[in-house]
Amino acid sequence: MSEPTASPLLTIDHVAHFVPELDAAAAALTNMGFTLTPFSAQSHRLREDGPLQPAGTANRCVMLESGYLEFLTPTHDTPNARQLRDAIARYTGVHLIAFGTQAPANDFDRLVREGFDPLPPVALQRQVGTMDGEATARFTVMRVPPDAMAEGRIQYCQHHTPNVVWQPRWISHPNRAVGLAGVLICADAPDEAAQRYARFTGLPVIEKGHFRYLDTAQGYLIFGSPTDFRGWLGINPPALPWIAGYVIDTSNFAATLEHVSGHTLDQRLLVPLPDSLGGVMIFQPLGMTPLQIEGS
Repeated sequence: MSEPTASPLLTIDHVAHFVPELDAAAAALTNMGFTLTPFSAQSHRLREDGPLQPAGTANRCVMLESGYLEFLTPTHDTPNARQLRDAIARYTGVHLIAFGTQAPANDFDRLVREGFDPLPPVALQRQVGTMDGEATARFTVMRVPPDAMAEGRIQYCQHHTPNVVWQPRWISHPNRAVGLAGVLICADAPDEAAQRYARFTGLPVIEKGHFRYLDTAQGYLIFGSPTDFRGWLGINPPALPWIAGYVIDTSNFAATLEHVSGHTLDQRLLVPLPDSLGGVMIFQPLGMTPLQIEGS
């Protein structure tokens, strides 16, 4: 494997649940004390100079001070929407991990060098309401062919209008969630998966007991087998590989407990999510170190 070449600014920008019913997902999130952005239909340009086309998908988001959670649903019959429906047929839950980047050209070159055959960057946009009227949120997304990353849609995202996306009115949550701290990946061969993500990101693999980590400038990935996750979290995968869920930092853990029900886990809260969302969330007090894996 080549030496790591990741940008020091590489982050976990967001994760996305693929859900069949966005209203049901939004109701569950509101009941857990999250503030959601309004419904937004998505559009894209397949070429930088190409025409704007409906993507066939729509979303609502939970914006955090660092990172965010996206909830995507298919709305029309487009290739993008069919990808979502195929993924939902496997399981409802997280199917997308987006790495935030400020050096997409370097990331593209690394993906080429490591044999991922990246697709041409796609210009995405969606209309967003602001306190001063409607604005356009713009992103550049870099993806790889679907069979390159078996876990789901693993991609890079560069924000061109972060002030439109991270509006102050949307990053305040009754449950005091403030950051996306980590993502949990369950695979039959976690060593292979971790090494593949190391090639994808340029980050080194950190071994911790049965688990493997990749640590970005903001957020980490944890890789384990079904047996590892069953022993640690008491959960069984609906399919493999499985992006099981993620870890959320909160600024007031007592307030979190007032809004969210779950199981105590080493001073954290494990929350199995309803069927409308799929997967698990783990809430932890802000400032805690990466998860101490049981048995490590």
